[in-house]
Amino acid sequence: MKLAVVGGGSTYTPELVDGFARMRDTLPVTELVLIDPAAERLELIGGLARRILARQGHPGTVTTTSDLDAGVAGADAVLLQLRVGGQAARLQDETWPLECGCVGQETTGAGGLAKALRTVPVVLDIAERVRRSAPDAWIIDFTNPVGIVTRALLGAGHKAVGLCNVAIGLQRKFAALLDVAPAEVHLDHVGLNHLTWETGVRLGGPDGTDVLPRLLADHGDAVAADLRLPRALLGLGVVPSYYLRYFYAHDEVVRELGEKPSRAAEVAAMEKELLALYGDPALDEKPALLAKRGGAFYSEAAVDLAAALLGGGGPSVQVVNTRNDGTLPFLPDDAVIEVQARVDGSGPVPLPVPRLDPLFAGLTAHVSAYEDLALDAALRGGRERVSKALLAHPLVGQYDLAQGLTDRLLAHNKEHLPWA
Repeated sequence: MKLAVVGGGSTYTPELVDGFARMRDTLPVTELVLIDPAAERLELIGGLARRILARQGHPGTVTTTSDLDAGVAGADAVLLQLRVGGQAARLQDETWPLECGCVGQETTGAGGLAKALRTVPVVLDIAERVRRSAPDAWIIDFTNPVGIVTRALLGAGHKAVGLCNVAIGLQRKFAALLDVAPAEVHLDHVGLNHLTWETGVRLGGPDGTDVLPRLLADHGDAVAADLRLPRALLGLGVVPSYYLRYFYAHDEVVRELGEKPSRAAEVAAMEKELLALYGDPALDEKPALLAKRGGAFYSEAAVDLAAALLGGGGPSVQVVNTRNDGTLPFLPDDAVIEVQARVDGSGPVPLPVPRLDPLFAGLTAHVSAYEDLALDAALRGGRERVSKALLAHPLVGQYDLAQGLTDRLLAHNKEHLPWA
């Protein structure tokens, strides 16, 4: 089994490789190809990847290349984990929206739109090359903004599934609070990428007993503290993802972001330290520092998804980003939603979702409409399309504000947007 990772020079990659090594019975990878134009980083990470596999007795081989077409040729699955513009572009995404009093974040609001505009054309070019070199390969997208990128891939007819680690992270946290094995916890997870709610927490599977009321009663303070949201908000009877803080506490977040170094600056410093560690020939496991980088449990989610798509162990139920196709009746069929789905070699099929409360359905529909306009702007360009997408976003929604954000977005992204 051949897997290719586009963006293999990412500091995330050792997390992924560690998962391949530990879960080789679930996903028997024989060849792992790391693809990245950053040759120096790729050499460091490729060396560590080989040592991680060797330490755990994994027989697979690791190769590195900057040649995308050669790297993906004959692959069974291709994982996308790239960042167009690197951490420098992320720093901009987190900074200039604050000048307008808006949250600066790489996937939410104006910064998220900038990332989508830079990313979608690049990902679609990669996907077309995958289609030529590995026509049967599944594309697993971990590249943010996952919902918009996955929608672009599916709209272009690619065999693609979007993946995020929010759900598996919550599953692991709830399992620890409930003192059960993670596999026992099934989430009634619904919404859009980075805009989701847990409306139920079931033990034993999709039809198991819902223990969310007990979880909130016994551990509500801990859950609220982890989300950095008021305990009273959990009185809604759901657990929002931590990305909902940008909506439910927007002004508070903006104040905080103006008073401390950006997350991009923190990550850039962390990456420098990680790369120094990766260059140590004695290091043969992922370092503890990597846990602070983000992407916790990404490897387990990626292995489980790839295994199901490639026929390893039969179908399974997992949280993925995929076409709506009537699952949420208030959204168009081609919207991409993040829900539990039955996944096998033919792809994901969303499980039925009970009627969503208007409080959550309304915000979901609002952001989905923004994503539709954001994708149009990413595919066709143009200042007017950018400003329309921003005007539609619930965290913007004012004409003058949208115009100011548009000016800044275009000024900071000219090198990545040929039409700007």
